[in-house]
Amino acid sequence: MSTTDKYVSPLSERYASKEMQYIFSPDMKFKTWRQLWIALAETEKELGLKDVNGNERITDEQIEELKAHADDINYDVAKEREKLVRHDVMSHVYAYGVQCPKAAGIIHLGATSCYVGDNTDIIVMTKGLKLVRKKLINVIAKLAKFADEYKALPTLAFTHFQPAQPTTVGKRATLWLQEFMLDLEELDFVISTMKMLGSKGTTGTQASFLELFDGDMETIDKIDPMIAKKMGFKECYPVSGQTYSRKVDTRVVNALAGIAASAHKMSNDIRLLQHLKEVEEPFEKNQIGSSAMAYKRNPMRSERIASLSRYVMVDALNPAITSATQWFERTLDDSANKRLSIPEAFLATDGVLDLCINVVDGLVVNDKVIYKHIMSELPFMATENIMMDAVKAGGDRQMLHERIRELSMEAGANVKKKGLDNNLLELIAEDDSFNMTLDELKAAMDPSKYVGRAPYQVDVFLKETVNPVLEANKDLLGLSAEINV
Repeated sequence: MSTTDKYVSPLSERYASKEMQYIFSPDMKFKTWRQLWIALAETEKELGLKDVNGNERITDEQIEELKAHADDINYDVAKEREKLVRHDVMSHVYAYGVQCPKAAGIIHLGATSCYVGDNTDIIVMTKGLKLVRKKLINVIAKLAKFADEYKALPTLAFTHFQPAQPTTVGKRATLWLQEFMLDLEELDFVISTMKMLGSKGTTGTQASFLELFDGDMETIDKIDPMIAKKMGFKECYPVSGQTYSRKVDTRVVNALAGIAASAHKMSNDIRLLQHLKEVEEPFEKNQIGSSAMAYKRNPMRSERIASLSRYVMVDALNPAITSATQWFERTLDDSANKRLSIPEAFLATDGVLDLCINVVDGLVVNDKVIYKHIMSELPFMATENIMMDAVKAGGDRQMLHERIRELSMEAGANVKKKGLDNNLLELIAEDDSFNMTLDELKAAMDPSKYVGRAPYQVDVFLKETVNPVLEANKDLLGLSAEINV
């Protein structure tokens, strides 16, 4: 079959990294199933499971046979078997048994389908969260470097997208950075709470193990902790139905949606700044901005961040609704949805973070344009200082305030209605009420005088909040990201 005559997910073809795609691949899934079957068999053997005659039920030879075929999965056998029995887990139990005839009778012993299905989901999601964390740390590192480099460069700030008191380019970047830091806190919390389902049986009561171990409660208590340790986890959820609580999926995808929201906000700001020609995302030498308008430099990376981020944020509804609608100890209406919503949330978030790394790594700051824009508005913002200086020279505060207001209206009209430059300083210099020369007024037009504590705030934020996190995670730093298309 041609690769062009069927649907292929853009998440795989265009957006997600190979690393994240592998985490959610069939190989990862089914190899983990086999590792779980090995862990179960080893645990049952170590706990002294006997047959009806009091003999050792599981042998070292059987376990070694399972280990010998842990990775060479016979997909063709499993696929044909599933056509017959319509059950994916039992199809893979059968296929594993074909390869391991001596161990076939002890594969999946005492377990239910969710033993491999749900435990694998937890393992895979945890791996995915750790890769997301690594990329998020690198976004934070690159934003921190950018913020530090431009911490003192004055720029026009906006409230309601209307000119407001100046800030600095670096200070604005810390606003993006702080949101990603909040996401990291949430992500670390979620990772710290991930637990395995363990082996709880069909309704979570471990009834099958009560039978296998002749009612030995103390021995059965050891099963879940031993399996968890073998699979690299500290513990299992203490209670469950047949599945782990789908609330876990909600928590996981909500953390991803939070990252997506932060990335969306940053990408929106960059798109607006690119419209103003102040800050631009990377643009490659041969990149085409528009099929019709050859001069254009569209912010396609930032637009893609916004697009994928919206997908993740909306996708967070899926596990929430699934969690809310599960019946008693287990229903299967979660399965098809989980196969889509969970992997796609991770793949899309992965694509978003790669784009963020790529964009922040190559941001272009047009300082001359930034200066031009701030100087066109600064006379209005400097009027309070000008008025205070005139009062110190003996002027009447109330009268000067009224004159400033009138002259500001006149200058504003010149800009808006006549398309002229802002001539407020000239108007003030010509007004005898202020007794100030144009040169004296221009001397007050240093943008750095109006950014408040912005450079200091950047320094403190990086030193006290961001840098300790980066130092603690320095082994994860150094990522770069190339986008596919």
